[in-house]
Amino acid sequence: MLTFTIRRLVLAVPTLLFISLVIFMLLEFAPGDPMAQVPLTVPPEVKEKMREALGLGQPIHIRFWKWIVQFFWIEPQVLIDYYFGTSFSEGKLRVISWQTRSPVMDIVVQRIPQTLWVVGTAYVVAIIIALPIGIYSAYRQYSWFDQLGTFVSMVGFSVPPFFSGVLVIVIFSVQLGWFPSIYDTTLVVDSWDSFVKQLQQMIMPVMVLALQITAQLSRFMRASMLDNLNQDYVRTARAKGLSEYVVVMVHVLRNSMIPVVTVIALGIPAIFGGAIITEQVFKVNGIGQLLIGAIQANDLPMVQTLTFIFAVLIVLFNLIADVLYGILDPRIRYD
Repeated sequence: MLTFTIRRLVLAVPTLLFISLVIFMLLEFAPGDPMAQVPLTVPPEVKEKMREALGLGQPIHIRFWKWIVQFFWIEPQVLIDYYFGTSFSEGKLRVISWQTRSPVMDIVVQRIPQTLWVVGTAYVVAIIIALPIGIYSAYRQYSWFDQLGTFVSMVGFSVPPFFSGVLVIVIFSVQLGWFPSIYDTTLVVDSWDSFVKQLQQMIMPVMVLALQITAQLSRFMRASMLDNLNQDYVRTARAKGLSEYVVVMVHVLRNSMIPVVTVIALGIPAIFGGAIITEQVFKVNGIGQLLIGAIQANDLPMVQTLTFIFAVLIVLFNLIADVLYGILDPRIRYD
């Protein structure tokens, strides 16, 4: 298993380097000028000096190499210095946001907790709800529970977050007045009352994200269970006298989880994209709003870093899915 994991890690390195090159080149050739927000009264020579100060006067390959060194070499040193009190990164130039003139990773680290509160909670809630629904719907195929689950899943999968988000705000915030419509990112959880307020403001954005994730996962879980319930090994297990619980929850569920693991693992990076819309609707000051603001301001270092972080998440959870495949089916790790 260790060799299997190391092999996947080694393959991930060139993949990330290639992705970083593609992201850098696409954003470099994209239309837009970081000097567009500068007032027209600023003289052209001053604009040119500002452009040089941002590093725009250097060739593309030199800027790409500097960005790679800063992101993969200097930023990890900053992290080590923060946790262990060392000084490896002292005096070294980091990736700087053109918009705020501060290190990009410092801003990202400030925003990530707000996004994780919402996205992480929504994903956990969705998995807890979706898997039992998918399992029982498959076991009781065409029952009223299965029909109801299919209807709710189709509705949840079809309705986009920007519509469902506004809808729950109108119902639960405007009409009923149960929850706040705007997420207070300045709230500090240091008491029971503040914890209750945090839960109240999380309910609606978590509800919107969890509805969409639950709809997708429950359908995949149901389809995978149905594929395995009619296999020969299930009939053999029943013929041996095993209880229905053991047949379904041990034999069938383990084999059914292999495709579902793919959906769960790859859905985590994808839900960050959905969180961008949800953060805009509920005013969550997370990385979604940070990315939108950076795009509007043509802040290329911020956009490059956030886009590459999404790519790292995809590669990372692909790796996690591969490892989980090897755990669920030992034959895979030896291929």
